[in-house]
Amino acid sequence: MDNQPSLVIACGALAKEITRLIDVNHWTGLRVQCIPAKIHNYPDQIPNAVRTLIHQARPRYHNIFIAFADCGTGGLLDAVIKEENVERLPGAHCYEFYAGSDAFAAMQDEELGTFYLTDFLARHFERLILKELGILKHPELRHMYFSNYKKLVYLAQTDNPELVKRAQDAASTLDLEYEFRRTDYGDLEQGLKRFNESIVQWQN
Repeated sequence: MDNQPSLVIACGALAKEITRLIDVNHWTGLRVQCIPAKIHNYPDQIPNAVRTLIHQARPRYHNIFIAFADCGTGGLLDAVIKEENVERLPGAHCYEFYAGSDAFAAMQDEELGTFYLTDFLARHFERLILKELGILKHPELRHMYFSNYKKLVYLAQTDNPELVKRAQDAASTLDLEYEFRRTDYGDLEQGLKRFNESIVQWQN
């Protein structure tokens, strides 16, 4: 068991970022299994989906880390985390763990009516926001959904001109002020780093 790889059960919205971090940091002992990102449309399903993957993984993996924030489960995911004796990423959502809790709280204090994008959401804005919310077919819904928002903040993990353009276009589409903030990988990277280090210590 000591030489077995360890598992990260992740939100599909983090798959690209986690894979990159594993490659760049040479965390060769980590494997990733993702739950489709669309489950965020049904946050009540996240806890059972995570629990199911934990139970499926336990015969093979001794060490398991959950790459989810609370993600709208209202503490139900934390109940699973406690029962299954695993750890998860900090914070209420990916915006918080990318930006850092203090920085995100400051942004919220500055302007509560802020809509956030990450690299993933900038890349898939049309499908996940415009299409899933019905705005493509019914443009009048934009005002219904976003009338209380003032600005769009793109929390960027990478320097990607194409994604910057997509985020700017998204702000224009939603008629919001645009702001760019480079966060890198924030507590996602730190959480995975701590998990990997704990595995090394456990194996030794």
